[in-house]
Amino acid sequence: MKIYIDKSSVVKSKKIGNNTSIWQNCVILENASIGSNCNICFSSFIENDVVIGNNVTIKNGVYLWDGITLQNNVFVGPNVTFTNDLYPRSKDHINPLKTLIKEGASLGANSTILCGIEIGKFSMIGAGSIVTKSIPDYALFLGSPAKFKYWIDSSGKELIKKNDSEYISVSRSEKYKLEGSILRKVL
Repeated sequence: MKIYIDKSSVVKSKKIGNNTSIWQNCVILENASIGSNCNICFSSFIENDVVIGNNVTIKNGVYLWDGITLQNNVFVGPNVTFTNDLYPRSKDHINPLKTLIKEGASLGANSTILCGIEIGKFSMIGAGSIVTKSIPDYALFLGSPAKFKYWIDSSGKELIKKNDSEYISVSRSEKYKLEGSILRKVL
């Protein structure tokens, strides 16, 4: 098994997949689970009850608290902030709410993600945005608080509206169907 761990990092977990790199000054606690082919960049912190899938990139200065799951192919930009308590008080910490970042989602630099929400598959959060509620699949959200901008394909490009319920991706030759407020990729 090939894993790179910089000598300045403190890595207690043994649950780290092949071809994962952990760069300078990272701290990873004993029960954290990290998949294969991940890149954990400078000065990141990962608590015990954290699950990270395969092919995940976590850029500099990101702290992952108990209860966070990052599925496969997630990108977490530099200094993304995750919260772990909706009503924080010193020495009065309750069980953390679960936060799920689904497959292929991208979180822009300096965005803030409140705990207890889900970020949908292949969705994208703009840099500096504050996410206060769950985000659907294939959606771009921006601002403070983050608001829906438009639907995107699996590569992050804006979809073209064909009619009230159908969208197409020019860059990927993909088709999508809007059912209520849920966008689904058509196979």
